[in-house]
Amino acid sequence: MVDQEELHRFGTRQGFVAALDQSGGSTPKALRLYGIEDTEYSSEEEMFSLIHHTRTRIVTSPPFNGDRILAAILFEETLNGEVSGKGFAQYLREDKDVIPLLKIDKGLEDEQHGVQLMREIPGLDDLLKRAKDVGVFGTKERSVIHAANAEGIAAVVAQQFELGQRVLDAGLVPILEPEVSIGTADKEQAESVLKDEIFRHLEQLGEQKIAVKVTIPTVDNFYADLIEHPKVVRVVALSGGYARDDANERLRRNNGLIASFSRALLAGLTAQQSDEEFNSTLDSTIESIYRASTT
Repeated sequence: MVDQEELHRFGTRQGFVAALDQSGGSTPKALRLYGIEDTEYSSEEEMFSLIHHTRTRIVTSPPFNGDRILAAILFEETLNGEVSGKGFAQYLREDKDVIPLLKIDKGLEDEQHGVQLMREIPGLDDLLKRAKDVGVFGTKERSVIHAANAEGIAAVVAQQFELGQRVLDAGLVPILEPEVSIGTADKEQAESVLKDEIFRHLEQLGEQKIAVKVTIPTVDNFYADLIEHPKVVRVVALSGGYARDDANERLRRNNGLIASFSRALLAGLTAQQSDEEFNSTLDSTIESIYRASTT
């Protein structure tokens, strides 16, 4: 069963969601942006060790705490790691007052009907049980929409809600993420079709609550009715490839929508920075995203 006290906290507390969930496919790019070239590691094990060190440096930085950060999304490999002798989720809760979330999707299928569905997730039930046991509050699962194709978008939303129900049954809160690519030629129309499909499935949800992660919409406050829906505990927004200042400005124009940024959060951080430079840069970034999420 979902912890109702924490559900209320997640739904009402100010702050934003830090997305620290780069997976195997996106990790090399994330490391390059952090100043670590592909030539500096020779195996997947070394690559994940480097990204774990990077994430550890971020979450142990003094500015990274529950004063401005509501929750953090982790990759499964990160969940298996430790920080200061504690499991990653335990450390976030006890030392940082940040709610731990877990990315559970295993990447995307090839594009069909203008969308990319999620791949199968082997061992999902065991993963959800383990996540619940170590104190994870919820999950995040991503699919991508590239065109305003009604058939494709309906398939995306149906798959998201089907997976979301399995997450709810495991006592966790799902963050459904039907991302609309910012490069979509008919993005505004795609968002309209998407919202209609989400509302249709919400009517069949019962009394449980979900969260939704969306691309910052083309029309300001387009998701206001979704934010206010009684079965939606929170609506968060991905940066989607927008530069941080642009993403913050777009987010600021959408009341009640809070950030769940990844690239926009980590931009400007490098392995070569001193701790003072690193912490100062991260503090400035966190403050800008927090302001955009709360004003």
